[in-house]
Amino acid sequence: MLKPAAPAPQAFQAIPSLEAFPEALRGAVVGIGNFDGVHRGHQAVLEVVRETAKTLSRPAIALTFEPHPRTVFRPDAPVFRLTPEHAKAVLIEKEGLDGILTLPFDRAFAGRTAEDFVDTILVGRLGIAHAVTGYDFHFGKARAGTPDFLREAGEERGFGVSIVGRLGDEGDETISSSRIRQALADGEIVLANALLGYRWFVESEVIDGEKRGRELGYPTANMKLAPETRLAAGIYAVRVNIDGVLHAGVASYGRRPMFDNGAPLLEVHVFDFSGDLYGKRLGVTFVSYLRGEETFDSLDALIAQMDRDSEEARAALASIRPLSPLDQALYDLPHARQA
Repeated sequence: MLKPAAPAPQAFQAIPSLEAFPEALRGAVVGIGNFDGVHRGHQAVLEVVRETAKTLSRPAIALTFEPHPRTVFRPDAPVFRLTPEHAKAVLIEKEGLDGILTLPFDRAFAGRTAEDFVDTILVGRLGIAHAVTGYDFHFGKARAGTPDFLREAGEERGFGVSIVGRLGDEGDETISSSRIRQALADGEIVLANALLGYRWFVESEVIDGEKRGRELGYPTANMKLAPETRLAAGIYAVRVNIDGVLHAGVASYGRRPMFDNGAPLLEVHVFDFSGDLYGKRLGVTFVSYLRGEETFDSLDALIAQMDRDSEEARAALASIRPLSPLDQALYDLPHARQA
């Protein structure tokens, strides 16, 4: 007798609001947090979500918030986002969850009590089977939704709760989004990547530029990053995703002190590539930091340094290996190949 066919796997769902939440995902195991960076500490939370969902035969989803709460409370000092909304969803999907629910966050939402968050959202709308959070996650008005509060709420309302403890790095220093932001600001890209568990990447549209790179023999794809980006100015070895094809390259981030000293710009030179990139959305992954931004006595001196930068970037990129299964999964694109 033939066995019934296994149900087809559901496509990952990025859900922008409670109103759009599908009934098929009610009763899920839900990981709750900001998840900016989806770093190794967050991945530990998502692993518990995934394994608990498997045990309970339930969907697995992440519940997060946009914009970042700190940006709402201090709009004059917006948070340098490690993973804007789309990048966060990409990483959550690669972590094997069924979806991500993003709740719009504003001061009115922040004023909801912890009890209301549990009763109206977790129980009423989502009908959760189990909640998973990190040890330091708080929610609700005055941050009253502590891990202990969530445990007690689960016992009273009939859903399970798992609290994931602190995760330290190899030196037992806590892995945190703030620490990763500081590492990127300091040019410590290798440290930032080690804490993330994958190589940090940005996505942006290529814009028209001054075409100085072309005149110097190094045509570049120019991209603006968010104004609050605190990436160290300098030269980086990078990998570039162009239409699902991965290319090696070298990039400059900064104000171009040899020329206009203007607003920060990411300028990417893709090795051995010819073609029109204007208007395309590229993914740029940062592999290593080569040097800081400098001025030179002449254009010839600048070009000579760019030649050395390119050689160093090629060497750095020739020997890289995946940092983790997640890092590998980011490059397992449906039609990707290595250029």
